[in-house]
Amino acid sequence: MRFTFLGTSAGSPTVDRNVTAMALALDESRDWYLVDCGEGTQQRLLKSHQRIKSRYTLSGLAGIFITHVHGDHIFGLPGLITSASMQGRKEPLTICAPEGVESFVRHSLKCAAVSNMPFDLNFIRSDEPDFHFQDQCFEVTSHELSHRVPSFAYRFQERPVIQSMDQGKLDVLGVPRGPLWGELQNGNSVTLSDGRVVHSQDVRLPPLPGRIAIIGGDNDQPDLLIDAMKEVDVLVHEATFTDPVLEKVGPQYMHSTARMVGEAAEKGGVSHVILTHISGRYRKKSSDFASSVEALRKEAESVFSGQVELAEDYGCWALDRERTLARME
Repeated sequence: MRFTFLGTSAGSPTVDRNVTAMALALDESRDWYLVDCGEGTQQRLLKSHQRIKSRYTLSGLAGIFITHVHGDHIFGLPGLITSASMQGRKEPLTICAPEGVESFVRHSLKCAAVSNMPFDLNFIRSDEPDFHFQDQCFEVTSHELSHRVPSFAYRFQERPVIQSMDQGKLDVLGVPRGPLWGELQNGNSVTLSDGRVVHSQDVRLPPLPGRIAIIGGDNDQPDLLIDAMKEVDVLVHEATFTDPVLEKVGPQYMHSTARMVGEAAEKGGVSHVILTHISGRYRKKSSDFASSVEALRKEAESVFSGQVELAEDYGCWALDRERTLARME
């Protein structure tokens, strides 16, 4: 499971960071998923092909998930959709989003005289109580957050991976190698020469449980996700401020601090946290530690016993099947 950050800034872009967008993919699949689409996401996608050798194409985009209607999370949508059209995409595109996003996209395309789209836009309201997205890679549910507008987190659960046959068990049962093994691999039952029937499910290794990630939108109450964190491997959550800065600016913007995210992740039992949506007041290099991005990491680590990572544009992390999160160069 691979996480690639295309934009990690809160509110507006900075010299080092674009506004919010993140790609999610499974390496064995050509499909990929986009969570939020701030202005400039297209450019970040193109540059990611060069900088980190990504293979995110608009034809392989399997779904877009928008957390909320604020501009730094949606202004890139009309342009990205138009580019997909110009590149000859034919497959329908699913966009999961709360109320307001569909009308924004359709009105923007209409005002820009974009007509005769070669593919359908299938909008699914993620703010509905029964929202559920499923395809060959993931099952996705939405979870309501606390922000100035309705905002949501998406819980991506990888579909269980069906494994091959247990060769030791096949040998014990006396199933001869050859066509019978192929039938069992394809899910069929076979009859042996002595009349015994062997069923595929009886000789197949147990499926590998899917990896799980929560990717949240803007939110000033990370504790709202504690129940959803059960069995979750990675939490991707905004950490716009540290506690001292939040005390200065006040709570009216309704964003989280790194400490708040760390505390919620510790309660939820998550192993890994990636902090994103970082205020422009925090810089990579600063003589004042309080205004450096490392202040965010330090604050989260003070209350969280797991692994804390700071998202940066073009940063890419992979979660392997052993649930180890590692930075990809």
